[in-house]
Amino acid sequence: MNIVLLGAPGAGKGTMAQKLVADYGVAHISTGDLLRAAVKGGTELGVQAKKYMDAGELVPDQLVIDLVKERLAADDAQKGFILDGFPRNTVQAVTLDSELAGMGRSIDCALLIDVEPKVIIDRLSARRTCRACGYTGTASDAVCPTCGGEMYQRDDDKPETIQNRLDVYQTSTAPLVEYYRGQGLLKAVDGARAIDVVYADVKEALGL
Repeated sequence: MNIVLLGAPGAGKGTMAQKLVADYGVAHISTGDLLRAAVKGGTELGVQAKKYMDAGELVPDQLVIDLVKERLAADDAQKGFILDGFPRNTVQAVTLDSELAGMGRSIDCALLIDVEPKVIIDRLSARRTCRACGYTGTASDAVCPTCGGEMYQRDDDKPETIQNRLDVYQTSTAPLVEYYRGQGLLKAVDGARAIDVVYADVKEALGL
């Protein structure tokens, strides 16, 4: 099961990926998580990526491609993977197809989690993250329910940055829908509903 997850920032791709990983044991490869880890670790890639992420802009293709290639070679990705946040444009999609072909692998499904922009802005601007453990909650969490740490609003969860991210998504990433539709790999579900309802549709779309 090799899946590309599509959808705007905040559409719920990560939540669906986590449920699929828990149920089916495939590797969840989130470029957002990979990049944030690089930033936190102060790696060369992280330093370069931080300036783009803080501005709500996309990190250049080659930086992301190098990270993803390394991750795909890991042991836990050999029995299947879910790519979350990559590819972000058709150039990356073509490169991914080429890299996978060299590994004797291919994409089985491109799954689109479809949510209206206004819903996404409301959803993400209410999100808060724990500085200590990385737990993700909402503005109603005064302190982290997991470790008691300070909850804060990440720069890329502020409304003005979210709108910029959505604009960038529409320009660069939305054409991927047509790319994968043209390959006969696209499946779409409505992501603006209860998590369990969306997940049931996701499993049906994937034939699970």
